[in-house]
Amino acid sequence: LMFKFCNLYSGSSGNCSLVETENTKILVDAGVTSKKIREGLETIGKSINQIDAVIITHEHSDHVKGLQVLCKNNNIPIYANSHTFSMMKQVIPEEQKKYFNTNEYFEIKDLRIYPFSIPHDAADPCGFSIYHDKNKISIATDIGHMENKIIDNLAGSDYILLESNYEPNMLKCSRYPYQLKKRILGENGHLSNEDAANTISTLVKLGVSNFSLGHLSEENNLPELAYQTVMEEIMRNTYSDKLRLNVCDRYKPNDEIDIA
Repeated sequence: LMFKFCNLYSGSSGNCSLVETENTKILVDAGVTSKKIREGLETIGKSINQIDAVIITHEHSDHVKGLQVLCKNNNIPIYANSHTFSMMKQVIPEEQKKYFNTNEYFEIKDLRIYPFSIPHDAADPCGFSIYHDKNKISIATDIGHMENKIIDNLAGSDYILLESNYEPNMLKCSRYPYQLKKRILGENGHLSNEDAANTISTLVKLGVSNFSLGHLSEENNLPELAYQTVMEEIMRNTYSDKLRLNVCDRYKPNDEIDIA
């Protein structure tokens, strides 16, 4: 049985990752140029022609930037909910649009996918739990605040990509305009390093052991800081020698992670 995850790009500058089984390869989001997606896939020995579908979390440009060109050059179906499609600035041919409903399962070949609702300032944003056989990968970024029902969706995952967007003091001192700072810190903004740490601490107690931190802000965070915040929290609260934690790279693919 093969089930793999690979972060191609992650950060406020653009997000795209690959989930694959023996028979299926899908991208989660396409927030960098289609050229970069092609290059990222080639770096790990894959080709854009092998991609069966792209599934979209929400319409912000760091998640959909490459879609239009990707669609034009490759006949790849794009999966999103109707609110997300209606708010997208990208032009996608009708015949390539595939609609799912948030909080309802859908399938792409041998993958079963559950899009769960998240609090973020987009039309109908979601995270994804992706199932293959008995294994489960979850992707949860762009989350304004953590909710119990998100924890419920993440519990039981074999691997989780979780947002760790900003360090509050760096954000407060940054050059960002006040309104943007307020948005990021708000109920529908992004998760801080501390929020990520608390979430991971909770999930480790529920038996999850394999995590990546993603969607880090370039201005308001540092990979070392995000990593350290989580590790300190885990050491304070939970004894987990099994914890595997890494930080997603902003500009190049990370190593593939074997789930099964």
